[in-house]
Amino acid sequence: MNFLHQEFEAGPDDLIEVTLDGQANVMLLDSPNFESYRNGLSFKYYGGLAKVSPMRLAPPHEGRWHLAVDLGGHGGTIRASMRVLRGADALR
Repeated sequence: MNFLHQEFEAGPDDLIEVTLDGQANVMLLDSPNFESYRNGLSFKYYGGLAKVSPMRLAPPHEGRWHLAVDLGGHGGTIRASMRVLRGADALR
């Protein structure tokens, strides 16, 4: 399985901004769900198919998060960048 991955700390006052150069699946996962994703098991995530860029996601609680970006099994390449907008910066 090919995917892009970034790990970080964030909480509900933050926004995760993902910039893509095309359409892709953008998934925000906690650690147990990321392990399930990597192992091809059932998992839960926040996000979905990003058709416009940038996409912004808000973590529902404080913790360690994983951002995974993939093409859903389709061929091709994708470039992505991610940044965490902290607290007041997330409102801009």
